[in-house]
Amino acid sequence: MTQNNTTQSKQYEALTAALQAQRNLWKEHSFPAYIGLDVHKERIALSVARGGRQDPEPWGEIANDPSSVRKMIEKLNKKFHGQVLLLCYEAGPCGYVIHRQIQELGHHCLVVAPSLIPKAPGERIKTDRRDAQMLASLLRSGNLTPVWVPDGEQEAMRDLVRFREDCKEQRFRARQRINGYLLRHGHHWPKNKTRWTKTYYRWLESLKFPTAVQQVVLQGYMDMEKRAVEAVNDATAQIEFAMEQWSLAPVVKSLVALRGVDKLAAVTLLAELGDISRFPSPKQLMSFLGLVPGEYSSGERRRQGRITRAGNASARRMLVECAWAHRFPARKTPHMKRKAKDASEEAKAIAWKAQKRLCGRYNKFLHAGKNTKQANVAVARELVGFIWDVVRIEMGKLLSEAA
Repeated sequence: MTQNNTTQSKQYEALTAALQAQRNLWKEHSFPAYIGLDVHKERIALSVARGGRQDPEPWGEIANDPSSVRKMIEKLNKKFHGQVLLLCYEAGPCGYVIHRQIQELGHHCLVVAPSLIPKAPGERIKTDRRDAQMLASLLRSGNLTPVWVPDGEQEAMRDLVRFREDCKEQRFRARQRINGYLLRHGHHWPKNKTRWTKTYYRWLESLKFPTAVQQVVLQGYMDMEKRAVEAVNDATAQIEFAMEQWSLAPVVKSLVALRGVDKLAAVTLLAELGDISRFPSPKQLMSFLGLVPGEYSSGERRRQGRITRAGNASARRMLVECAWAHRFPARKTPHMKRKAKDASEEAKAIAWKAQKRLCGRYNKFLHAGKNTKQANVAVARELVGFIWDVVRIEMGKLLSEAA
């Protein structure tokens, strides 16, 4: 078993190294021109920086539609004799449509992180033309940070997961409206009883208001909440159905062996994080998720603050929810065994190791005087390392099978 794991680990490292080299091709290869695109809903501003030190040349604007982008690429091909060019634009609401079209037309395109673009503090003029020139210049100097671009299958699963999050938000708002309406009219549900159960709904239906109009308003709020609940349930069912046909389904089944991680949490994490092999170490993944403490150190002084909260908020929130399960002692309960029945043996071993460590860490933090929220976030940060290890092993299997 150890020799087999070592072989799979070596195959995984070789394959991920090849993928990482392919991603960093734009840094190691020189292009005849670097094109910055300032993308908006209706228009795209262009600027071209040739190899060397010349200032970027503004190329005007084009319409943001596939035919105009194709004409732009044809014009660039003619100008630079069909050589491969490097283009970039900022990640934003326009998604990855332009990226995929440019890639299909034979050129390289980066989608860069807006928050990591270097900016001069004294710059007081901002226009689309200047933004495109800045992107072209920084792209040529290699000072931009690209984001990971999901493929079609990955983006579809992520859209489905985010749709469910939106449905949950609508359900939360509908319930808050009901609570506010009842409070305004002096109706109180006992504090020690759970809301949104069958008993609670029967209590809502039994309430009487002074006028018929107010009774209609309550029924309208209840119907709104019912539709939101149905939307959440439908989205959950769609995720479970799509997960079975997803290429990362084996990874999901192994992740649920971890305590606190169910299928929905595993799908959410993989849909949001995607290609986890781009993180060489779990520390980088923790930093990407914003679970590491911020720091402001200078000279002999070292000062750390609260977590940075950078990166993907949905994945970070899900991890914090998963970490709450570790406040109880480590045990191999029947529920845990049923949950992990489809996981690999390696994942089960990692899950038990994670459970013993994280449950102990949680209690240690509490005995050291930390409040429950601080302890939970610290456990969530360490949970990332075990998730990274499980995904690394399972992705290694998938990549070796594909190779």
